[in-house]
Amino acid sequence: MFFSDPKTPENWQLLPISEVAEVNPKFDKRNIEDDLEISFVPMSAVEAETGGVDVSGLRRFAEVKKGYTGFLEGDVLFAKITPCMENGKMAVVPTLKNGVGFGSTEFHVLRPKLSIDVKFLYYYVSSKQVRFDAEHNMSGAVGQKRVPTSYIADYQIPVPPIDQQKRIVAKIEELFSELDSGIASLKTAREQLKVYRQAVLKHAFEGKLTAQWRKDNPDKLETPEQLLTRIQQERETRYQQQLNDWKQAVKDWGEKGKEGRRPTKPSAYKSLEPISEEEISMLPQLPLGWSYVRLAEIAFIGSGMSVSKNRKLDEPVEVAYLRVANVQRGLLDLTEIKTMQVERNSLPNFLLQKWDILFNEGGDRDKLGRGWVWESQVEPCITQNHVFRASPYVRSPQHSKFISHWGNSFGQDYFEKVGKQTTNLASINKTVLSNFPIPLPSFKEQQKIISLLDDTMSRIDFFETEIERGILRAETLRQSIFKKAFSGQLVGQDPNDEPASELLARIQAEKASSIKVSVTATPHSQSFSDAIVYPF
Repeated sequence: MFFSDPKTPENWQLLPISEVAEVNPKFDKRNIEDDLEISFVPMSAVEAETGGVDVSGLRRFAEVKKGYTGFLEGDVLFAKITPCMENGKMAVVPTLKNGVGFGSTEFHVLRPKLSIDVKFLYYYVSSKQVRFDAEHNMSGAVGQKRVPTSYIADYQIPVPPIDQQKRIVAKIEELFSELDSGIASLKTAREQLKVYRQAVLKHAFEGKLTAQWRKDNPDKLETPEQLLTRIQQERETRYQQQLNDWKQAVKDWGEKGKEGRRPTKPSAYKSLEPISEEEISMLPQLPLGWSYVRLAEIAFIGSGMSVSKNRKLDEPVEVAYLRVANVQRGLLDLTEIKTMQVERNSLPNFLLQKWDILFNEGGDRDKLGRGWVWESQVEPCITQNHVFRASPYVRSPQHSKFISHWGNSFGQDYFEKVGKQTTNLASINKTVLSNFPIPLPSFKEQQKIISLLDDTMSRIDFFETEIERGILRAETLRQSIFKKAFSGQLVGQDPNDEPASELLARIQAEKASSIKVSVTATPHSQSFSDAIVYPF
């Protein structure tokens, strides 16, 4: 624990939590009528980190008197199970319906005695250092680990005089209010940057970003017909190369005694239905000289390979592959790359090429089709079957980024609408991706658009990074405030505060006297909290 500073004031006491608070006190249910309406607090009602708790849920006492944890106003709830404890699900219990509440059995209940201010206790047990210590003293199976009652009862808490506790709490809340205000401003700026990012992309794909450039560079513009003819030529050249490679592979396979599987012949391009007027009416209006095409008209759409340890292979080769987790919206997370074994002869059909565009096939509905451009960061590499690749027939980084930016902006809504939903997951198939409409300006204009986007997005990324750093600095400062608060360095000492000897004597007297709770409430007379008598 971190509250063992040798400079801790002499009139403070370091005590087990059980000395200043009842840990999981027994709840006398005998005089509560079954029809009494009370507050109900599941684990989900307690916010992480903030201390917020929603007590608006109501239940009849008969519904919760068994199998739930009871608590009173002014208790501290402490989530004991992973990951709720680590996430900071702690709160002071506010006003309750009829003064009593029940909730998750995964709460420890701390009932402060007279020697401890409830908020002082809450701030202490919710600090990250206390949670860190508790995390490393949990018991139970993985995924079901809990903080033992004995651990939280024996955990040491620094206890200053009660008046100083209140001054410390007031100072914590003053400083936290300033911090929260600053964090709120940073988060507002972060949201504004998101809006700005989308506005820039919208202007880019409506041709507004390069409107002046088109006026200044009419000689660099190609007509839609010229563009499609050029793409068609590139597509045919690619197919002929694939055929030649296949013929050579078949020849090699034959010369080796036809061992393993015969190489698969590449598929010829199949023409697609033109984009209908109805479809175009639902798309952003394009400037003169732009046109809409389907993705499969300008790129080969390839599927990935399923991961299977039981697959029988004649000539296996180990190769890296990308999973859905690697393919984020607008970036690739390559911190963890897995490998699988594939058939050597089939590997060329799945290999990623530089400037391929990746699209996720499934997951949460708002993540369908997300992706980014492959830059051959890992070679050789393929994709899992839940990640599609689009290989543009015209190979250039700007062309691929143009398509991917479009897929991550307009495409997000498009894929959400056309994706299929199962019980837990949404998905798109190869046909849906093949028919995805893409705006097509001239390649020179695409280069200009990407140049402008790269510049703007890099500045947005910079500001977003600075905002995240600011939020992290604020959190570090919050923990620094905690450390100073609980080592006597946050507020000055007052000579009028009770000395340590009197504080300790009072705590010991509290411990010696039993707290008796008399329950006399009815649903129609007084609240449950009004009927609690503390004979100190």
